[in-house]
Amino acid sequence: MNPARGVGSLIEPMLQTLTIRNLALLEEVSLEFEEGFTAVTGETGAGKSILLGALSLLAGDRVDKSIIRQGADRCEVEASLWFEAPARIDSILEQLDLPECEEGVLLLKRSVARTRAPKISVNGSMTTLGALQQVGEIWVDFHGPSEPRRLLKGACQMELLDLFGQSSELLTAYTDRYAVWRNAINERERLTTQDRLSADQIDFLGNQLTRLDALELDPMAIEELERDFNRVSRAQELATLATELESGLSGEGGVGPQLALLLRSARELGDLDTEGEALTERLEAVGIEVADLAGEYAALGGGFHFEPDEVESLHQRMNAWLESKRKYGGDLEAVAKAREDLRKQLDGQGDIEGALAKLDHQITVAEKAVHEHGAKLRKRRKKAAKELTKIACDSIAQLGFKRAEFAIEINPLDTPGPLGDCAVEFLFSPNVGEAVMPLSRIASSGELARVMLALKTVLAELDAVPVLVFDEVDANVGGEIGRIVGEQMAAIGESHQVLCVTHLPQVAATGRAHLLVEKDQTKDRAEVTIRPIHGNREERIDELARMLGDRQAASARAHAEELLAS
Repeated sequence: MNPARGVGSLIEPMLQTLTIRNLALLEEVSLEFEEGFTAVTGETGAGKSILLGALSLLAGDRVDKSIIRQGADRCEVEASLWFEAPARIDSILEQLDLPECEEGVLLLKRSVARTRAPKISVNGSMTTLGALQQVGEIWVDFHGPSEPRRLLKGACQMELLDLFGQSSELLTAYTDRYAVWRNAINERERLTTQDRLSADQIDFLGNQLTRLDALELDPMAIEELERDFNRVSRAQELATLATELESGLSGEGGVGPQLALLLRSARELGDLDTEGEALTERLEAVGIEVADLAGEYAALGGGFHFEPDEVESLHQRMNAWLESKRKYGGDLEAVAKAREDLRKQLDGQGDIEGALAKLDHQITVAEKAVHEHGAKLRKRRKKAAKELTKIACDSIAQLGFKRAEFAIEINPLDTPGPLGDCAVEFLFSPNVGEAVMPLSRIASSGELARVMLALKTVLAELDAVPVLVFDEVDANVGGEIGRIVGEQMAAIGESHQVLCVTHLPQVAATGRAHLLVEKDQTKDRAEVTIRPIHGNREERIDELARMLGDRQAASARAHAEELLAS
């Protein structure tokens, strides 16, 4: 189950172009991205977060209007992304009723305005923030500075292990059966604790259920009822309007007679000049359309006459529907739920002992299924833990822990839980001769960062999301192992498009591409720019020397040369 992949040709860039306008301190920039690993650097406070903010906007993150550049009425972010195999993204787009990608290209655009509603489009079609979030889950994954702290949580540790073990199908099968089991247990508890109803209470609830059953609780039926009631309630007004329209079209002095007079003149003109014949035909067509409209308005007006019995029936049904909405909630879903709740409550009163016996059988069957699928999931996790431990230890050793130990314990639970019948715990010892202990009790912030980075490197191959964005994942990591961190970023870039904001020159030097973020405060207002410098070796050496401490120092520039050369 080793996810490592041999070094081959780099993937084509997934994120191809990104345009940002009026976001924070940045006025406008258009960027083209390279494949593999792109380093993003700049002085502290230069505005590197603007680039990440633009990507998060396109991924569907919620924002407020304070992100708009001062003096601008809106900020806009748009990007083009390319999918070599677009079947998966096209499937999601189809579910969201959005246009498919043309030649594998996905176009995203989001605009946030000060005084107007925000706008979101996917492949040129307007859509919602929720839809943009679903699309974002397909193409980008963010790993921020808070990521190492997540590693202290058991849920995160289990998530990472299941990703490595490719346990999603087993986990889904287990959670489905766990839900059935818990629902049966909850229903049994409800029946055993609910009060027995008196005969009068049962009669009252039965009458309520009968009234609800008499309603056709179907969206189309309710829509038809409300439409028919509206027509009956305003029948006289509607009939009068239809009659006025019919008279205005065909009555004395109406449009039809006026057109007839005009048509005679048009025909005379056509007899005198052949160029007028085409106009005559068009006027004749208008006359025919006016006559048809008059007839249809006449028929419509006749349809607004209702029989008394029909009117009475509509009023009764509408009153029953309005009463149900007032009593049980403001919409069809709430009324339908109330009906089902009443039915369950009455059914339970009929034979509680029989219902309990039936539930006991369901619980026994469901619990057996939970234990069976829990055992399968635990077996997969144990195998994955053994393999991940070995690979992670090798990766951790490269990050400066020469003789550290890393282990994963799989501990059975007394009672199955929502995610299985076992708990996962990552154990670590940074120093030789010390027993492994839970990460929460042993690891410092720097040690946590390196352990998380090692695991992310191991698991990157299994991450189906093609664009990975790392925000200062090398924080709390010493410079002496920065080169290894950079090499690991580059290794992930063999199978993904990687963007990494970094303060370590050793990391930045390993990037296939390099974006420099700068803030200019020499003018009346601060401005941020983002530009590629990987095409200019001198500029890149200058930036690496700055990161090393002094861009003017010969030693720093020589070191920068060495970093690039190696």
